[in-house]
Amino acid sequence: MNRRELIEQQLNTAFTPLHIEVVDESHMHSVPKGAQSHFKVTLVSKQFEHKPLLQRHRAVNQLLTHELENGMHALALHTMTPDEWFAKGGHSPES
Repeated sequence: MNRRELIEQQLNTAFTPLHIEVVDESHMHSVPKGAQSHFKVTLVSKQFEHKPLLQRHRAVNQLLTHELENGMHALALHTMTPDEWFAKGGHSPES
């Protein structure tokens, strides 16, 4: 299982998302081929309701501590409630 799949699996288990996207953006950075070091995550979950953005990001970062300490250099997070997701038209933000 590669890092993208591992991240997606962990997020699915912890947040039971309505929508999830985990995109490996490493190729957009000056890193060795296959580095799996830069990711963008769009995560839509009811668990984020009534939680400020900082608390949502902390929850994701805490879950992914092992990855962040072992070679993952960057993690762009877009965490939304279902209402926020639908208000944005159900589209992930650009990088």
